[in-house]
Amino acid sequence: MTNFVNFTEMFNSTVLDHERFGNLEDIDVSADRSPVLRIIISIVYSVVCAIGLVGNLLVFFLMKVKKGRKSSTINFFIFNLAVTDFQFVLTLPFWAVDTALDFSWPFGNAMCKIILSVTVMNMYASVFFLTAMSITRYWSVATAAKSRFRQPPCSVRWVCAFLWIIATVVTAPTSIFSTVTNVAGEKLCLLKFPAGQDWLAIYHLQKILVGFVLPMLILSVSYLLLLRFVRKRSMNNNKSRRKLNVTKSVTIVVLSFFLCWMPNHAITLWGVLVKFNVVYWDESYYIVHTYVFPATVCLAHTNSCLNPFIYCLTRREFRKKLKMCMFSFVPHSSKGSIRSRNMRGIV
Repeated sequence: MTNFVNFTEMFNSTVLDHERFGNLEDIDVSADRSPVLRIIISIVYSVVCAIGLVGNLLVFFLMKVKKGRKSSTINFFIFNLAVTDFQFVLTLPFWAVDTALDFSWPFGNAMCKIILSVTVMNMYASVFFLTAMSITRYWSVATAAKSRFRQPPCSVRWVCAFLWIIATVVTAPTSIFSTVTNVAGEKLCLLKFPAGQDWLAIYHLQKILVGFVLPMLILSVSYLLLLRFVRKRSMNNNKSRRKLNVTKSVTIVVLSFFLCWMPNHAITLWGVLVKFNVVYWDESYYIVHTYVFPATVCLAHTNSCLNPFIYCLTRREFRKKLKMCMFSFVPHSSKGSIRSRNMRGIV
């Protein structure tokens, strides 16, 4: 989600040479003022916002419906993940307007700090909760037969609180250095560090390592251990099969996160290498940042509206509750016809 930090750092001028690029502290590269590109991006943000709001509200509703039952650890993480996605999609209208106005920020300095901070914090919180879900799933499956190892319900809340605190701490640089800056007559909402390109490169490097590389390593190890455990144990009883179904759903969520975010982080890493003079700024970098990077931004943000639908489609308990809720809104006469069709199918 911090790709907005990258994207709003691209100043939209028509001419930008290498020497000028080197003198701009917080600018990655210029865009070409293409109205078609900006309109498409704004539309995508609006669609993702609408779908994300509906999807995450659906998760909250289903969580409330099944509140009577004992909530599982994984469901508590899913709830917190839905909170992060919901908060993120609320920022999308601001970025849609910013993009439509040629990346000129119209909402003032205070809103710049708030929206950028919320965007970045929820990026970190999202990946932290996904990581916690994978570890929890391996632990619950591996210790299913040993009830004494099961964690008390309060520990899950403490873990979630700790993850929120960590996400807030790593977001501190964004809250401190985000500001509205006039660049060549344009008001841009971006990060302005006191010492030029190195600070910005370190900031993006932190995002890549803490927000993607390290969590993906933990996720990979957790699922490799889980697969190893599954292959060694006989999974014939229904309880174990149910746990494996939950594991499948979590795996799909993790894979969707990886596929949505990997292109964005890869291009961000390229920018970090340019800022550290490991690779040279050239025409290919300009083209990728101008035309490909916006596409990776849109791809990354679709993750926030994919997660709730993945829960509903892959988890049996959510599908069951959703069907019950839909059935409760069906008129009584229609219910009778549905029951009749079901009975005929049984006979």
